[in-house]
Amino acid sequence: MKEFRLPDPGEGLVEADIVTWRVAEGDEVKINDIVVEVETSKSLVELPIPFAGRVARLLVAEGDTVDVGTPIIAIDDGSGTPAPVDGPAAADAPTDDLVPALADPEASGTRVANLVGYGPREGGTRRRPRRPGADPAVDPAETASRAGVADSFATDHPVGHRPDEVHPLTPTADEPHGAPLPAPGPATPPTAGVDVTPVVEAGRPLAKPPVRKLAKDLGVDLTTVTGTGDGGIVTRDDVRAAVSGTSAPQADLAEPAAAEDEPESAGPARPARLAGEDRRVPIKGVRKATALAMTQSAFTAPHVSVWLTCDVTATMELVAKLKQRKEFADLRVSPLLIISKAVCLALGRTPELNSSWDEANQEIVFHGGVNLGIAAATPRGLVVPNIKGAERLSLVELAAATGELVSTARAGRTQPAQMAGGTFSITNIGPLGVDAGTPILNPGEAGILAVGTIDRRPWVVGTGADERVAPRWVATLALSFDHRLADGEQGSRFLVDVADILRDPGLALLH
Repeated sequence: MKEFRLPDPGEGLVEADIVTWRVAEGDEVKINDIVVEVETSKSLVELPIPFAGRVARLLVAEGDTVDVGTPIIAIDDGSGTPAPVDGPAAADAPTDDLVPALADPEASGTRVANLVGYGPREGGTRRRPRRPGADPAVDPAETASRAGVADSFATDHPVGHRPDEVHPLTPTADEPHGAPLPAPGPATPPTAGVDVTPVVEAGRPLAKPPVRKLAKDLGVDLTTVTGTGDGGIVTRDDVRAAVSGTSAPQADLAEPAAAEDEPESAGPARPARLAGEDRRVPIKGVRKATALAMTQSAFTAPHVSVWLTCDVTATMELVAKLKQRKEFADLRVSPLLIISKAVCLALGRTPELNSSWDEANQEIVFHGGVNLGIAAATPRGLVVPNIKGAERLSLVELAAATGELVSTARAGRTQPAQMAGGTFSITNIGPLGVDAGTPILNPGEAGILAVGTIDRRPWVVGTGADERVAPRWVATLALSFDHRLADGEQGSRFLVDVADILRDPGLALLH
């Protein structure tokens, strides 16, 4: 029996929430199969298993918050290693930190699984027969007792393993290595002599991972929901119906398609109406991290905000032209692309806005490159992944990087490294119908630009005798910056540089 402990998902995190188990007790797993999806304060992370064998027990439940280093799943590798005998002889016997001892069923007279720290659990988990060729002396239905993990775990086997790392105690090279385990779905065709019927945890409702996540976000207990899908599977509409208190429709309704000009930073869909009663949601994950970061930033960096409204008609015309070019055929082109390029160019002239305050060393750090953050609202909360070295990218490369960044964020797959090291950020609130705002800085960054709605407004154009009022595309830009790092002069000059490029993108050639 081997225990897989929760590794550090990245960036020195100390805990994570169990979101979705991809396996159930009794399932067979191979090395590097994805077994669980966890949520940290920064991202959703899929964890591969470094062992091969059969899932003996899930040691934590979905929704639990688990400290790094805590055992979360036990795998039976079929080795059948006997337990050491209690007493003085056992103290001298060699132990293996990843193979807990198996109790002697003849000596105990019972087969009750006993997890250290959990106490004995009545009853056993239904086990499927071993593969043909397994040791017939071992009872395939037996649920063995397990002892604690040796203290040498921390020194001999650091918490967690890289997905590509093969542990010394894993099966030999001829053990099959499969692709990552897919999301729960129909069972594979049965193999002769082997029972491959999925083992479903008693009382656990059938639902796909996205539906479980939706239920968690809306505060719905899936055990109280009657599934209307095939085989009693709980659907999205079942969850929404549970919130509204109505009966679920008999067929799933298709999700509305995203509009072509849907904002990159558009937020998640909200319930159509109030549930009629108070709902409490634990403060954890991305929401908790965002609250701490914003509080730290607001009360550490002295914020200054400046605004500027400008005619961006030329930018909108450029976007329309770029969409017709073959280089951008498979890329998403929007005004945000031109704004991002303008920001990178303007930062070259105003390096104070691409710097950070080093309190410990009493220094101002002027960064040699632009790690451009793009704020994205997701069902888990606001995340700000950044494009490393954005100033070195061409328009095509910047469009590709932005598209990948946004799609990854919306899917909840942004990794901690993608959100670390940002130097300047953009928050695109315009597509939400907001003209402008005063954003709060990301901790450690000198500035953040809020882009308001780009819409048609009456605007004075021309000069002298040609002066007239005409409909133009107009937007408001709002810059917040750290007054320790930049004065009003630098902040205003940066904002004017960005606006000048948006008024006339040809001015980018002067930078």
